[in-house]
Amino acid sequence: MRHETLLDAIGNTPAVKLRVAAAPDDVEVYAKLELLNPFAMKDRVARRIILEARRRGVLRPGAPIVESSSGTMALGVALVGTYLGHPVHIVTDPRIDPVTLAKLRALGCEVHVVKAMTAQGWQSARLERLADLMRGLPDAWWPQQYSNPDNPAAYRTLAAELLDDLGAVDVLVGSVGSGGSLCGTSAALLEHLPDLKVVGVDCVGSVLFGQPDDATRKQSGLGNSLHPDNIDYRLFDEVHWLSDDEAFDATKSLARQQKIFAGNTSGSVYRVLTHLAARAAPGTRLVGIMPDRGDRYADTVYGHETAGPISIAPSEVPFGTTVHSWSYASLPRRERPLLVFVESNTTGTGMLALRTATRLGLAPVLLTKDAARYPGLRETSSPAVQCDTEDGAAVLDAVRATAAGRTVAGVTTTSDFYLRHTAALARSLGRPGHDPATAAACRDKSLTRATLSEAGVPQPAHVVVESPDDVAAAVARVGLPCVVKPADGSGSQDVRWCADEASAVAQAVHILSATENVRGQARVGKLLVEEFVDGPEFSAEMFCADGAAVCVGVTGRTTTALPYFVETGHLFPAALPLEVRTQIEELARQALKAIGFAFGPAHVEVRLSPTGPVVVEINGRLAGGMIPELVLAATGTDLLEQQLRAATGRPLALTAQRVRHAGLRFLTAGETGRLSGFTGVAEAARIPGVQSVVTAGAPGQRVRPPQSAYDRLGHVLAVGATPYEVEASLDSAAALIGVQITREP
Repeated sequence: MRHETLLDAIGNTPAVKLRVAAAPDDVEVYAKLELLNPFAMKDRVARRIILEARRRGVLRPGAPIVESSSGTMALGVALVGTYLGHPVHIVTDPRIDPVTLAKLRALGCEVHVVKAMTAQGWQSARLERLADLMRGLPDAWWPQQYSNPDNPAAYRTLAAELLDDLGAVDVLVGSVGSGGSLCGTSAALLEHLPDLKVVGVDCVGSVLFGQPDDATRKQSGLGNSLHPDNIDYRLFDEVHWLSDDEAFDATKSLARQQKIFAGNTSGSVYRVLTHLAARAAPGTRLVGIMPDRGDRYADTVYGHETAGPISIAPSEVPFGTTVHSWSYASLPRRERPLLVFVESNTTGTGMLALRTATRLGLAPVLLTKDAARYPGLRETSSPAVQCDTEDGAAVLDAVRATAAGRTVAGVTTTSDFYLRHTAALARSLGRPGHDPATAAACRDKSLTRATLSEAGVPQPAHVVVESPDDVAAAVARVGLPCVVKPADGSGSQDVRWCADEASAVAQAVHILSATENVRGQARVGKLLVEEFVDGPEFSAEMFCADGAAVCVGVTGRTTTALPYFVETGHLFPAALPLEVRTQIEELARQALKAIGFAFGPAHVEVRLSPTGPVVVEINGRLAGGMIPELVLAATGTDLLEQQLRAATGRPLALTAQRVRHAGLRFLTAGETGRLSGFTGVAEAARIPGVQSVVTAGAPGQRVRPPQSAYDRLGHVLAVGATPYEVEASLDSAAALIGVQITREP
């Protein structure tokens, strides 16, 4: 076949019929030999992504291309990028094989090898180095294979080739790494073959399908330590995991039995493909995608000595079960159980929770009064069902109509404002959840105070007030200075330190004049006048299951100068003596027991008084303020995932996978005015230990020194081996960042 350019030679790979002795005679098994592209399967992706970027103008002629890869994506970018005249920089890690490294250098690439992994593994270390390169290379462009929609779109040509060559396909088997090949091919095929069965192949120790991360796994080309945006979990009917030994053994079998010298991704696909073929119904046609050649695996895979047992057939396990050898779980598209969300946070964990639910093999559905309040909803591809979420009967009717006979696995929310609604719905459906009375006690702080008083749990002196006329008497009882706050607030909004009776009365008038909160819900018409406890602030991140309250850790918190209590920074775990940390943990357990809290995550805020810790608030939800991200960075525990597991009755994984420290510093305005922008962000991101710098807020937005959590304008997140390393990184980064404000007359 004649081609005018080498790029034209990408694609149109053969589909070869395999000889599978165990398969019935009328079952057909084909291998789509993507390894016969000029370099490998990712040539398709590189061609599509780079040509589209040039067409849209985001990649200028001659501009550098920077990509993170240790395998075939690097080769594809090198092929297409250098062919079109772009300098190509590849960021990789020590696991790269000598053959690939030699090819990249021969093609004229500059290869950057990171020396050590971060707490999040090699992928994270490579991305940090990539960010450094991007800052130093003007006009540099990053293909972002893990989130670029042109990655899966590139495989529509592969699907078209299968349809042209084979017509009907009943089962498609492919490996999963970035998510592009199998998701892109199957999505295109399902448009023509709605009954197609899609089977993903992953490796033991990869996080892609709910397994714990194991950075020591030896397989390359599939699996991941991150969750790529390009994986559409709704497409999969089944997923298989193979150990390193099993994958390498399968790769050798592919060469010996089919004369295809391929990499371990192809070998893993071959093992699953032949297993399914041997059990297929008469007339079934199966196709396996074989991504790359075996030359770069001559020493690692083909020279590998098997150390453990090789399973001859997979074990079926419930999705979410930790596996160590060949296993599989079913994820039928049409039968995935629903996870119902009653409203959500508008940012942060809100939309992330929907994507996490899909990754866990669930079908998330968002019940909402107004879908327009969620700007990121479209990107999650999760359906939104509009109903009056304040009406319990309407919510229940909406769930039953949406389920239409499908299983409702659970009910949850990421919004503080809908704890009571979620508890009531879970009880109506017989799903795991809070006792409605407990949820009510968490939302109404006056009920919290009454319950803790009855149980003798240490807390500030307080008085519940329903009229400004009663504030003077309340102040006389608790003393000055005092704290005045709404009984049903959230995010430190309207919480005020008051030095005198007049300011307390003024704050009470302000709070009681509001009849609705930011979600349009009716306010309870009560506030608390509380004793001001002068001491450092902490929070216990708790998780309750099976009658036990586990403390995941204690967070150290800093807040703004009085009279406000907006959090300005966090450190996890807090730098505390063991005795004090134990006191805080035990106080949190006492408080949760007192209000009957026995399910899911809780965020218990405390202050350390001269006589010991006292409870400030009990939040029946995950912590806000990015604390779950700090817990993940420090321990490897994904608290959001654990919340969804608890809501659906699945086993939890709360044991720390690593021991590090993580901290966060919020960006705020120093004066009132219009936001002009930020300076020093790139420089701050280069500080050792800084993991991310995030800015929020649009130029021209009105800003002010923080009076509630809604006034924060971004954050810096850092990790380190000790609290002192983290604090030093945050101090250095924060000193470099300027929040530019334009004053108004």
